[in-house]
Amino acid sequence: MLSTALQMTLIVATVIVGAALVGYLGFRIVRSNRDLGTDADKATFETLHQVSVAAPHLAQGLTPEGAAKAGKHLRALLACEALVISDNDAVLAVDGSIPDIEGRGAACATELAAGALATRRTQVKRSEGADLVCSPIMVGDTPVGTVCAYIPRAGAGFVRAVTEVAAWVAAQVGLSELDASRALLMEAEVRALRAQISPHFIYNSLNAIASFINTDPARARELVVEFADFTRYSFRRHGDFTTLAEELQAIDRYLLLEKARFGDRIRVSLAIAPEVLSTAIPFLSLQPLVENAVRHGLESKPGGGKITLTASDSGEFALITVEDDGVGIDPASLASVLAGTTESVHVGLRNVDVRLRQVYGEAHGLVIDTAPGAGTLITMRIPKFRPGVLPDAPRDAPDGDWHAPKGPRGPLAG
Repeated sequence: MLSTALQMTLIVATVIVGAALVGYLGFRIVRSNRDLGTDADKATFETLHQVSVAAPHLAQGLTPEGAAKAGKHLRALLACEALVISDNDAVLAVDGSIPDIEGRGAACATELAAGALATRRTQVKRSEGADLVCSPIMVGDTPVGTVCAYIPRAGAGFVRAVTEVAAWVAAQVGLSELDASRALLMEAEVRALRAQISPHFIYNSLNAIASFINTDPARARELVVEFADFTRYSFRRHGDFTTLAEELQAIDRYLLLEKARFGDRIRVSLAIAPEVLSTAIPFLSLQPLVENAVRHGLESKPGGGKITLTASDSGEFALITVEDDGVGIDPASLASVLAGTTESVHVGLRNVDVRLRQVYGEAHGLVIDTAPGAGTLITMRIPKFRPGVLPDAPRDAPDGDWHAPKGPRGPLAG
């Protein structure tokens, strides 16, 4: 995963490179649109426009398709005859017509690119046909490819411009790697949550089912189905997001199994606004909070207690709460758990808190009000609409067939 220092370097580099490109290319690009004001204003707009439309094509890193699409805009930015983008192994894209240099055409770019990668410095080859400038794409201290540009005569300013374009491409590639690292981290954390679906819950659920086999076979069959549905949802491999409705259905099955053990010791109250049921939320972000309420709030409380789930519409957000009137948590211990500085049975809380902050930003972590003997109230504030955050269609069946979500049948029904 990229370090925090490298993340900041990539962001700063993007800003600096953009400014450098504007400064160098300002005198070269003149647009006829009078509404943009001075020639400098027009050049600034054109430069920023080209880098902004090129950036999305590099969001997945250096790929042939992305390099081909970004290369068109970067060649226009440099106003060069041809632009070649390569990774460390091969040419990914060529835009424009490559001049014939010493009768060897594109081979010169391949050789000069190898030199740029080896020395990690911009290389220049001059000839009568055209000049060739190759600059390495450096992500941190690692070369990942090159940008090569052909122009009739490459002055010092053009050489610097190619270097800055390569640095800008490096920043975009670095950000794409950061996004990939975040995705891998989220996947690892979901796997950790699945591993935390405690063996003792599975053991106790199967014991509860077994206890009904002789006395109430129909109830036993029902619980087997609920157990299968819950584990299928919890261990599905498709997607990082689900809907609030689907997560509530999983919680319904979980509570049915727990009530088979505890009976009336667990009471459930539900208040869900229908308009937020379709809100996309991170997979397994609500169920662990309910499990925490059962295992650590009510299980050790004589006589059990009550769990209250609410979800309300709050403008741009869905406001979701999980409250129990159980034994509560010591605030100092909770702070250590959320900071990751101590081992605790409440690790599911930290896992959910970290994932929410990764997806929605630091302002959207869990808000937890608790004290020993005073129960626990956990609040989540989820943006209802966020670019790139969409619920994934459930692929529950082993054969890949999609199953329509089932309605609540247990504690959450009605």
